[in-house]
Amino acid sequence: MKRIFFVSILAVLFACSKLDQQPKSTVGKEAVFQSEKGLELYATSFYTLLPTYTDILRGDNMSDYIARKDVPDFIRDGAYGPRQSTGWTWTDLRNINYFLENNVNTSIPKEVREHYNGLARFFRAWFYFAKVKRFGDVPWINRTFEVNDPEMMKGRDSRVLVMDSVLRDLDYATQHIRTTEDGSRSMITKFVAYAFKSRVCLFEGTFRKYHTNYGLQQTAANWLTEAATAAKIVMDQNKFSLYIGGADSKPYRELFVSKAPIASEVMLANIYSDALGIFHDANWYYTSATYGDRASFTRSFINTYLNIDGTPFTNKAGYKTMIFADEVENRDKRLEQTIRTKSYNRINGGNLLVSPPLFSYTYTGYQPTKWVLDDTFYDSGSMNNNIIPIFRYAEVLLNYAEAKAELGTLSDTDWNTTIGALRRRAGITQNTATKPTLADPYLMAEYFPGITDPSILEIRRERGIELALEGFRFYDLVRWKSGKLIEKTWNGMYVPALNTPLDLNKDGVMDVAFYRTLPNSQVPGVTYMNVAETVSGRPNAMVLSEGDKGEIKWLVTTPRVWQDKFYLYPIPESDRLMNPALGQNPDW
Repeated sequence: MKRIFFVSILAVLFACSKLDQQPKSTVGKEAVFQSEKGLELYATSFYTLLPTYTDILRGDNMSDYIARKDVPDFIRDGAYGPRQSTGWTWTDLRNINYFLENNVNTSIPKEVREHYNGLARFFRAWFYFAKVKRFGDVPWINRTFEVNDPEMMKGRDSRVLVMDSVLRDLDYATQHIRTTEDGSRSMITKFVAYAFKSRVCLFEGTFRKYHTNYGLQQTAANWLTEAATAAKIVMDQNKFSLYIGGADSKPYRELFVSKAPIASEVMLANIYSDALGIFHDANWYYTSATYGDRASFTRSFINTYLNIDGTPFTNKAGYKTMIFADEVENRDKRLEQTIRTKSYNRINGGNLLVSPPLFSYTYTGYQPTKWVLDDTFYDSGSMNNNIIPIFRYAEVLLNYAEAKAELGTLSDTDWNTTIGALRRRAGITQNTATKPTLADPYLMAEYFPGITDPSILEIRRERGIELALEGFRFYDLVRWKSGKLIEKTWNGMYVPALNTPLDLNKDGVMDVAFYRTLPNSQVPGVTYMNVAETVSGRPNAMVLSEGDKGEIKWLVTTPRVWQDKFYLYPIPESDRLMNPALGQNPDW
């Protein structure tokens, strides 16, 4: 089943986008619920809940490790509130509940009905997990509403009730979805359901552990145990493994530029192809000076990539003043497979094109390549036909390791088969077999000052690197109660001097220079970047930390503000006005 959604009688079954709107009439049930084919067709409509390429490709553009062309309104002081809030829509839930209420035809074998009910409950869990992450307390609704139903105007139920219900749905899904293998990697299988359960339970367990104001810490261990158990079931099946690739391959990068899912690791993906006529815009987004957000990694985050021998890069003497071409060498190989370094080349009209970081596309020098196809043919418009993973086995390993570490039960064997395996795939040669015994002072000082457990710190390092640009980071910060990291300076590569061109990829060609007064004599082919304090009488968006040298600082002119209320979005004002019983989230 590809992610193509058929126009059918299902398209007119439901249209109740708000809890207080009247449901529209439906077509006859006989068209759907009298055969397995009908159930299959209906279940196809649930797949619209899965994230789109936009959700994933742009999912990290509000996070601590991405600099971009502007500050998102959500974290710009006074720019976001209930009037701007969105997401209080319920059409998909009514679609699911209608199916569950009507899939009771005893002439269809019980196993068949339970399989499709399992799919429906998987997607109901998906729907509610997204709602709880965004809004916290929400109404739990497990049936369709008729006109004038008194519960149409109900208030919100507690997080505890809703998440307990989500867990029950996931337990049902894992027990009753009968599909265990899907070669296309575009269908929900039993093991995708277990992977999703591990994701949900890890989120809820860590959220309850670190958000002590909810008073739910005593239940955190139960959720973490469920996360570890679900992940371990996937691990023990031996159906999936980390993709290693062949000699001289770049296995990490290949996962994200492949035209077909790499089935050993990819568990579920959005499929794009010329044959299907379905494309996405990753190249355009990451290689355009005007279309995308010009998303660039910060130097603080790049510093977290280990040396190839497994030691912290920030243990190196002089790392703070190391220039770009030197700092990216002999590092975790995922670095050169995630950003432009000296090993990165592109194809232009069949010719090999040496491609250093381009400051027409990046603000920091750390220019992403993770989703970008090498051929410049794909750079203009929605042209990409590489797949986009939604679930990878790597995430399952990370979920297991983190849950076990948070429970205090992570063993050396656990470490070796999870974090160690990920690091070995990344070319790291040492310190992969046993869990760490010393906490990295850089991670503690720069990222997680309240965490002293070495394993938790290293797992968070690993999660950030392995899942970068896959849409996880914002809600990782939310569940760790680390939202303040979003205020971190958007810093870039170190510039040792003004008016001195730099060769960013050691090909003998100068690439970029920084100036406060543009020199009269300029080197052909070099991009010149103005880092004066003011430009035309206004503060400059790009400056150096020490004036005439130092790290690039981008967009310090627009403050980013994090408040505790941002751990939840506000209930949209229009919906609250229609149903005052919904109330509002704290401080909004």
